[in-house]
Amino acid sequence: MNLVAAQALIAGELENRVSIGVSNGVITSIESNSDSPITVAGTLIPGFVDIHTHGAGGFYFSATNPADIETVISTHSKHGTTSMLASLVSEPIESLLAQIATLLPFINNSAVKGIHLEGPYLAQSHCGAHDPALLKTPTVEELTRLIEASNGTIRMVTIAPELDGALAVIKFLVSKGITVALGHTGANAQTTRDAIAAGATIITHFNNGMPKLNTGENISSVALADSEIALELILDGVHVNTADVSSILKAAPKRIIAITDAMSAAGTSGGDYTIGKLGVRVEDGIARLVSNNSLAGSTLTMDRAFLNLINNFGFSIAEASYAVSTLPAHRIGLVDVGSIEVGKRADLIELTNGGAVKTLNN
Repeated sequence: MNLVAAQALIAGELENRVSIGVSNGVITSIESNSDSPITVAGTLIPGFVDIHTHGAGGFYFSATNPADIETVISTHSKHGTTSMLASLVSEPIESLLAQIATLLPFINNSAVKGIHLEGPYLAQSHCGAHDPALLKTPTVEELTRLIEASNGTIRMVTIAPELDGALAVIKFLVSKGITVALGHTGANAQTTRDAIAAGATIITHFNNGMPKLNTGENISSVALADSEIALELILDGVHVNTADVSSILKAAPKRIIAITDAMSAAGTSGGDYTIGKLGVRVEDGIARLVSNNSLAGSTLTMDRAFLNLINNFGFSIAEASYAVSTLPAHRIGLVDVGSIEVGKRADLIELTNGGAVKTLNN
């Protein structure tokens, strides 16, 4: 099969009249300035890679019914996400083991490329929408049990580095090829530096679940200044205000990973939902805990995050694509997605001439 696009993003540059050969879902050839008739009127870009999403379409990745997990995947796929990690919130270990077992058939047999554990190794002081009663200190033994149960499909773990034993666990996870993100933490500057030295490479939803910008020497200031650290951002206009987003993008333009942190209401309407066992009310697209009004994930989809970068923050198509596809794929070790190249998967979506994201049936 061949697609011929009026434009396509190739190696970070927009090329004209690009013919892309596809066989068995893999890109086999790329030719610019093709004479063939155009079949895609807009711009082809790589499919989105969301490394932090919990649910959509009314359900969570923690669902016990496989059909509900399929709904989560299909809902995000309709919005341009072609690769994602299934993020699981803090739960008792036995519950996490059961959730992992249910997810295993989907991993690499769908858009789900692995599992992200966001907890239970988080700080009580910045628990956010995680049940504080479930939070605990990490141990190598417990992580080993979870990793073995996942058949090596856990790709990322979020940890608060100030917890007892956290630095040893970070080193252990990195030795297993697992990406470590720092989050739900009040870590001071030195603890953050120690965690980065141990191998942590990402900050979970930067400026949320942690000290805010410009609040002194702490994880926020260290992470923003460290050129090797990638910063997840929830670009829904709610989690991080416009002024702070602008400041972060200016300070770290090549280090931004756009995520959704989507809860079950993404792609649906408002109403009453849950995160774990905690009640959530969704009004005007904003999810908050019923108990204390804290933000409880987002209802964001990746197409909105991508378009927000372009329309509201002046990113080029190439810059925005790097944040929603290339960098996230790279940071979690996905080598066959995230850019349009020969040998990579043909996970392609279209940015239409009208400025919308359109999925392709290729």
